[in-house]
Amino acid sequence: MRSPLAPLALILGLGGPWCLPATAQEPARSGEAAAPAPAATETRVGLIYRPELAPSSYDAEAAPEDEGVAGARMAIKDNNTTGRFTRQTYALDEIALDATKGAVAAARDLAGRGIKFLVLALPADEVVAVADAVKGEGVTVFNVAAPDDRLRGADCRKNVFHVLPSRAMQTDALAQFFTLMRWRKMFLITGPQDGDRLYAEAFKNSARKFNLKIAAEKPWTFGPLAKARGDTPTRSEAMVFTRGVDYDLAIVADEANDWGDYVPFRTVDPRPVAGTQGLIATTWHPTLETWGAAQAQNRFRRQAGRLMRPLDYQAWAAVRSIGEAATQKKTADPAVLAPYFAEPAFSLPAYKGVSLTYRPWDHQLRQPVIVVQPKAMVSVAPEQGFTHQRTPLDTLGIDLPETTCKFP
Repeated sequence: MRSPLAPLALILGLGGPWCLPATAQEPARSGEAAAPAPAATETRVGLIYRPELAPSSYDAEAAPEDEGVAGARMAIKDNNTTGRFTRQTYALDEIALDATKGAVAAARDLAGRGIKFLVLALPADEVVAVADAVKGEGVTVFNVAAPDDRLRGADCRKNVFHVLPSRAMQTDALAQFFTLMRWRKMFLITGPQDGDRLYAEAFKNSARKFNLKIAAEKPWTFGPLAKARGDTPTRSEAMVFTRGVDYDLAIVADEANDWGDYVPFRTVDPRPVAGTQGLIATTWHPTLETWGAAQAQNRFRRQAGRLMRPLDYQAWAAVRSIGEAATQKKTADPAVLAPYFAEPAFSLPAYKGVSLTYRPWDHQLRQPVIVVQPKAMVSVAPEQGFTHQRTPLDTLGIDLPETTCKFP
C-alpha cells in the first residue's frame, strides 16, 4: 500500500516525504514580512444511517450499534493524517435516523449546511430518493450498504458512487471459485424475502455466465430455524429437504440470516454450503491480513474496541475516496472532485493488493472480492485465468456492454 506520506512528496515535487521545500526553510529577509501560510480547508462528510436494534442476549453474530459508523470515523482520522501535510482537514456529521426523521429530510438538512459529500448506509429505495433530492445541489452520494444491481443499472444516478460490491459481483466471485474447483452442479435454496429472491436471481445469472448448472431449486418454507431454539418436527422435515437431489454444492439465498446457517451439516448428503452463509463473498473479513490489511485491522480494533466488519470497511473506503481524491487533485473543491472519482487517474489504496477505481459506466467501485468461510479466507476473486481487456476486476459484475445504466 502506498504510504500516506507519499502524496506529500508528489505535491511538493520532492524525492522524499520528509523533505521540506527550500523556500520553507529560508527565513524572511530583513524588512520583509513572512508570507502567511494558506488557511486549511475543511471538508465535512455526512453519514446517514439507521442504528442497529439492541441484539438478543443469545445472538453472538449481532451487528454492533456503531457498525459502519466506526469505519467512517477511522477514515476521517486517516484523511486528517494525510491532510496535515496538505492543509486539508476533515470532519464527520453523523445522522442516525429514527421514526421522526427520514433519509431525504436528513440529506436536505446536511446539504443545506453546505455538506457536499454524503455516505449512505441505507436500503436501495432510500439511496435513490436521497440522490434525487440533492441532485441539483452539487452533492456526491456514496452507497455503502445497498447491493442491488438495479442501482448500477436502470435506477443508476450520476451523483451516486457504489462502494460495496453489487450482488452480481458477489455471486460472480463465488461462481469463479466454483469453476476453478470444478464444482458444477448447484442446488439453489431461496428464502421468502425480497433480498433473497434478488440474490438468487444474481446467482442464476452468474451460473449462466460461468457455465454452472442449477441442478435443482427449492424455496425455503420452514421459517427462521437458524434463530430458533430447541428441536421441533419442522427441524426434522428440514433435515430431509435435500433428499433426492444430485448436486455438488448447496447455494443458500438468505440475506436476513434467518435460516441459512441451519443448512450446513444438515443436508442428507455431505455437501458444502455457500451463498449468503457458509462460503461467502465479501469486501472484508477479520482473517484478511495480507496487503497491509493487518495494520488496518489492528488500528480499527484499537479505535472501536471490536473487529472490523464489511460495512465498516465500506464506509471507510467511501470516506477515504474523498480524502484520496482531494490529495490527488490538490483541492477539496466538490465541483472538481465529483467528476474525478470516475476518471481513470483516480485510485484508492485500500488493502486489496491493487488500487481501486470506479467504473465510469455505473460508478461501481472495482475491487477484489474475498471468498471466505467463517474462520478463514479461502480465495480472492477475480481468480487466476479469468481475463479482461481492461482489467480482470471487470470480470466481476456487470460489464460495459451489458449495462442498462444511462447517465444523462
